Amino acid sequence: MNSIRSTLLQAQAQLNSAHQLDAIDARFESQLLLQHALKVNRAWLIAHENDDIAANIQCEFDTLIQRRISGEPIAYILGQREFYGLNLAVTPATLIPRPDTEILVDIALKKIPANETAQILDLGTGTGAIALAIAQQRPQAQVTGVDASRPALEVAISNSQQLRIANLRFVLSDWFTELDHAQFDVIVSNPPYIEDADTHLHQGDLRFEPLSALASGADGLDDIRRIVDGCLIHLKPQGWLMFEHGYNQAEPVRELMAQTGLVNIETFKDFGGNDRVSIGKNPLIVSTHWD
Repeated sequence: MNSIRSTLLQAQAQLNSAHQLDAIDARFESQLLLQHALKVNRAWLIAHENDDIAANIQCEFDTLIQRRISGEPIAYILGQREFYGLNLAVTPATLIPRPDTEILVDIALKKIPANETAQILDLGTGTGAIALAIAQQRPQAQVTGVDASRPALEVAISNSQQLRIANLRFVLSDWFTELDHAQFDVIVSNPPYIEDADTHLHQGDLRFEPLSALASGADGLDDIRRIVDGCLIHLKPQGWLMFEHGYNQAEPVRELMAQTGLVNIETFKDFGGNDRVSIGKNPLIVSTHWD
């Protein structure tokens, strides 16, 4: 019977060899998977590193390690991923939330007053990550999350229930199609933006994620065009549109926004220094003149 410490060292070596991970990442992933098998936290794992592992737990852990070695994303293996301090359930029906998308949330929060009612729309909500983060940080806001995938929407609804965040609703919709003439103060989105022929779609974690949430036409901009084209109908006067895009798409995205009539267009960088989020404002002003 192996101890926790020896089991972790063996798993670390396997992951290091198979994925060419550095020692820190391999150790971290090994710990996460063993915590999952044992249903314990990291502190317990460290405190009990000399304990023996039962045969059934060893078998379950070995299976988890093999799944990771095969390339399956650790978020899908664990069935969860943290985003903006929220523990979210994830499934193969949803895109895995990534740290760079937290920048989009930060930018949105700066445009949403903390103590005022505002209408917020999250297009392509997936796990509900962006919508839930905004709804939690702005409890006076009313947030709507839409997705064209019913399985993804079910994950988002479940996450909202588990987190007990109530100031939001979810709608099955292909972008704006089921929203009638509803208007919003801020529209956010992390849409598909990878080129259809991009070889990265067949590498790493992307192999396991839903293609419909990743790729969008020959230049990766098909869905962004749809969002920009329909935004003015659904943006309130002085409302903001903002979304995540590819590192090399900032210029064409800004051009699309300008052609539509948005103003105050600006691009923000991600944690790696790459252009990642662009925003634009509806220039219309509410008229106070009565004819």
